[in-house]
Amino acid sequence: MATHRSLLILGVAVLPLLVATVAQAAPPTASYACRADTKFGRHLLSLRQGVDAKAPATVPPNTRFTIAVDLKPGSLPGEVKGFKLKEVRDLSLRVPIPANSSYVSARLTGGSGLNSTPTLQVEHGVAVVKVAGPIPGGASYHLPSLSVRLKSGRRGAVIETRLKGTGYDDPGLTLQAKIKWKFVTVTAPVACFPDPNPALTRTLIR
Repeated sequence: MATHRSLLILGVAVLPLLVATVAQAAPPTASYACRADTKFGRHLLSLRQGVDAKAPATVPPNTRFTIAVDLKPGSLPGEVKGFKLKEVRDLSLRVPIPANSSYVSARLTGGSGLNSTPTLQVEHGVAVVKVAGPIPGGASYHLPSLSVRLKSGRRGAVIETRLKGTGYDDPGLTLQAKIKWKFVTVTAPVACFPDPNPALTRTLIR
């Protein structure tokens, strides 16, 4: 039981990095349900964190516009009650291209303390932000901001941006967390999905 409890504490320590990667509009809060798989079992976790996402309230039909997601800086704990978080790596954040719009382009800006160059891919209608890391425990970091250029669809339709993910087997956020307990170091895959998953931005085509 002590081992399970210790890993749960470490899992909670890792999650501030997770939720800092999420885009959000009013109210400025995002919620992720996460599951960490370790050799000692699975642990379920959830957190809320303020983030920012912006898009125009209205656009004309067949018009280009931008959704901007500002990802806030944060820091990882280095130690929690004697248990060490060694690093976090291979983080992937997924944001679907919204319905009633077509993809034009996307880019990342900024970012620091990541020990790697973030990459952006659009795969099957989903923008995927990848950070290889590793980000050491105790380090400060700033994930890059995401801008997606879209073209609006038909008049009267609504474009809503939401996070990817419907469950632990269909996650919108994944990473690998390396943690040390006594003389044992383990790597825990973490999978998260938004719960609930409200619209981050809402744009009326008129």
